[in-house]
Amino acid sequence: MTHILSLANLAEITSTAAVPSYRREQLKAGILHFGVGNFHRAHQAIYLHELFNKGRDLDWAILGAGIMPSDQMMKEKLASQDYLTTVVEQDNNRSAATVTGPMIGILTAPDFDKITAALADPAIRIVSMTITEGGYFIDPATGEFDPTHPAMVADANDPANPRSVFGLIIAGLKARRAAGIAPFTVMCCDNIPGNGEVTEATLTGLAKLSDPDFAHWIEDNVAFPNAMVDRITPATGEREIGIARDTYGIDDKWPVFCEEFKQWVLEDKFPLGRPALEEVGVTFVEDVAPYELMKLRILNGGHAAIAYPAALMDIHFVHESMENPLIRGYLAKLENDEIIPIVPPVPNTSLQDYFTLIESRFLNPKIGDTIPRLAQDGSNRQPKFILPSTADRLAKGLDVVGLALVSALWCRYFEGTSDSGKAIVFNDASAERLQTAAIASRSDPKAFLALTDIFGNVGANPLFIQRFGKALETLRAIGTAETLKRYIDGHLAD
Repeated sequence: MTHILSLANLAEITSTAAVPSYRREQLKAGILHFGVGNFHRAHQAIYLHELFNKGRDLDWAILGAGIMPSDQMMKEKLASQDYLTTVVEQDNNRSAATVTGPMIGILTAPDFDKITAALADPAIRIVSMTITEGGYFIDPATGEFDPTHPAMVADANDPANPRSVFGLIIAGLKARRAAGIAPFTVMCCDNIPGNGEVTEATLTGLAKLSDPDFAHWIEDNVAFPNAMVDRITPATGEREIGIARDTYGIDDKWPVFCEEFKQWVLEDKFPLGRPALEEVGVTFVEDVAPYELMKLRILNGGHAAIAYPAALMDIHFVHESMENPLIRGYLAKLENDEIIPIVPPVPNTSLQDYFTLIESRFLNPKIGDTIPRLAQDGSNRQPKFILPSTADRLAKGLDVVGLALVSALWCRYFEGTSDSGKAIVFNDASAERLQTAAIASRSDPKAFLALTDIFGNVGANPLFIQRFGKALETLRAIGTAETLKRYIDGHLAD
């Protein structure tokens, strides 16, 4: 029997899924979260759900917020099921469903005034966000705030009527200061190096455009803890909705599927307090940077590395790409030869054991993670996950055969067809200019590297240019599979 997900049906759902032990009327919002997507509901919301199940900190519930059309769609779906979510954890050896309920509502555009009012509410002590790596208006080549972005220009010209997440946060902070209410903590949960520092740079950068004095007030009074977040969470589609219905008997309009593994490492900088997340597995540290760098370089870099050869070889699922001995061998050589050796030590952690765990996670067939998901938004992901390793090796005088191959594979992907001639569907805000540059690189490989907002100084390095050109030439001459084989055998640079 299938039950529509709702508070009224929780008793019936207990036969197939775990349900909250806390009641909705017990919860009060203490966190306003921008970006109520799958990752948030599989990560931050899960930790809070587990804490609430212990009967702890029930005044730290989530009030969702969003400014994108997709946020309105999510609100409609979740509101129809009392803001409950079915989270299905799928490991190689087990699967289990949990109904979670730490969210008590969602505010979306065009109700910007309601979002600002919620931000000014003294009950809100943390404002968190998962707005994707590209949502911070940072120049990928310089790592600095981009004041010329149209969204930032618009909010700077009309700060009383903000339309961006950062403009809304500034408006909320101004309202709190005017009312004598202490500022909330701003907590980034996106995969960005130094994500707290990046968030602060964007927020103060925008404020400086219209009110430099208030920007200084933010710098002096608002906390921005850095964090490392980790859980592989695929997109939801008909497959996932069907499994929730057919396997667990739950009619959920937008369930979340994820791996069993999750990790959250967080700096303890919360002037107005925080939930006791250490009781449910969050690691609080003085310095997140070593954990963050390990994850971004080894895991996210690994995802970015396998996305494009798999796409060029017409492989759809991540676990299928890892079952291909050429892709798995290429990833292992890349990580062991070029990435792991330049990752600084992490407290109480073996980097080799961490990579072994990553391989196992990538091989998980149950969560159905897809290559198109990994391949999307490369113009934001490559400068964060791949090119920093390339730059570090070049600065040390080390070779970059494998890392240059990653960039060449990305270029080859943007020519628009796989090795079999199948058309590739791009999902990248910069897709048009990337494809133009990739096609131009057929006559001059440096045409792709001339995208300086992405490659920065790396694109002008003579060794990188040489390795990139050779890899690109080889991909076009003998195809992806044979190029990977040549790299694994150590002959790509010959």
